[in-house]
Amino acid sequence: MKKDLIIPFVLAVLLVLSFTLFSHYSKNKSLNREEGQSCCLPENFTGLIDSTEKAAIFEGKTIDIPQLAFETERSNVLGVSQGEKWVEVDLSEQKLKAWEGNSLFLETLVSTGLPWYPTPQGEFHIWIKLRAAKMEGGSGKYYYYLPNVPYVMYFQNDKIPGWRGYGLHGTYWHDDFGTQRSHGCVNLPTSIAEQLYYWTTPNLPEGKSVIRATSDNPGTRIVIHQ
Repeated sequence: MKKDLIIPFVLAVLLVLSFTLFSHYSKNKSLNREEGQSCCLPENFTGLIDSTEKAAIFEGKTIDIPQLAFETERSNVLGVSQGEKWVEVDLSEQKLKAWEGNSLFLETLVSTGLPWYPTPQGEFHIWIKLRAAKMEGGSGKYYYYLPNVPYVMYFQNDKIPGWRGYGLHGTYWHDDFGTQRSHGCVNLPTSIAEQLYYWTTPNLPEGKSVIRATSDNPGTRIVIHQ
């Protein structure tokens, strides 16, 4: 190689290497940021209703918490068959269907994650149920402060761990079901969430506000797809 070509060649190689390293760093940083995001984790896992909280904040508006979120009377819900209970969430239709085998238990419109806060797809199982939870997160226009989110059913699998905070839950801060409105969770009408809360497993002992799934009391299967 001629001497007068060596310097441009070395500079070109260094430029390619720098671009490759920068792309690799940016990609890893983006992945780490995505993996580190959480959806709607509560402040604690007691499942207890906080009667001191009277208002919530959602999309820049202050919202009164309705009485339904505070009600503590248990509503037992019996299934219609002895088939396996499982829940299907169709993201394209913004619908949830609860099944016992091939028998439909209930169907409802839902609100899943916004495009930049997507609800994950796949097969999951409920790992914990909370009668109520306080959720706070987001930023700017999408900041939310939601005390006493009712009837929360968090789900997970081997790729989406429980600490990411994805779940099914009741919703008192909007009623725009059938459209994407959440930070990744599946927003349900509160009356429907109540039915699912007592219908799904793990089975909640009488008088308890929280239950974790175990091998003896496993969580209901959740299938989320387009």
